[in-house]
Amino acid sequence: MRTVLLGLLLILSGCATIPQGQRHPADPWEGYNRAIFKFNDKLDQIVLKPVAKGYQKVTPDIVETGVSNFFSNLFDVGVSLNNLLQGKPRRAGSDLMRFVMNSTFGIAGLFDVASSAGLEKHNEDFGQTLATWGVPSGPYFMLPFLGPSTIRDTGALSVDYYTRYPWVFLEDDTARTGLTVLNFIDTRSQLLRIQEILGSDFYDPYASIRSAWLNRREALIADGVVESSGNEDDELIKELEAMDADI
Repeated sequence: MRTVLLGLLLILSGCATIPQGQRHPADPWEGYNRAIFKFNDKLDQIVLKPVAKGYQKVTPDIVETGVSNFFSNLFDVGVSLNNLLQGKPRRAGSDLMRFVMNSTFGIAGLFDVASSAGLEKHNEDFGQTLATWGVPSGPYFMLPFLGPSTIRDTGALSVDYYTRYPWVFLEDDTARTGLTVLNFIDTRSQLLRIQEILGSDFYDPYASIRSAWLNRREALIADGVVESSGNEDDELIKELEAMDADI
């Protein structure tokens, strides 16, 4: 299971792109994917967004930042492992050092002292690792609750679940469930500002999100940034990159 942030952000955002009805070569199951997209969007509007707004209203900004930093710090463990599996030991070591610094000097990760010390925040998951090993992406695939994916990334979810969310190993059911719910609410609340930036008046959000997500995945796998094409999709991709770098 990847962070809910990615799936929810892509449910919310979009901009002008491929016209509806034009077949995308990476999306042979578009009919099914559009149906799941609508389901996810309804769920977000009815349940997730109101909960996130309530969380922001009652939680001081400093506490919100601390919660986000706490989870971001835990994710660095999985990021380090994936960098190692991809043959990037220097990045893996940097990620591990981030975790150690933030867990100690940053008081359990509540403060991001590692970034201030010049240690870059990376973004790696097992889907990217499989890509570096030569596993093809397969068709674009919209997951219920989680959002955009591919067959390759969907297959990687079980590994990501145990490497990026270490609290799942807790024996205390209450603590494990509480951390999962808090992470879910925190990540969704971060999307409220992105929604304000991007707005909601789009010709075909589904096609926009598909295009932005596929381009973003290519950039992440290549450890690079998508070159500007001069269209509005670039702004969405930049927002995706900025948000995902924090998780």
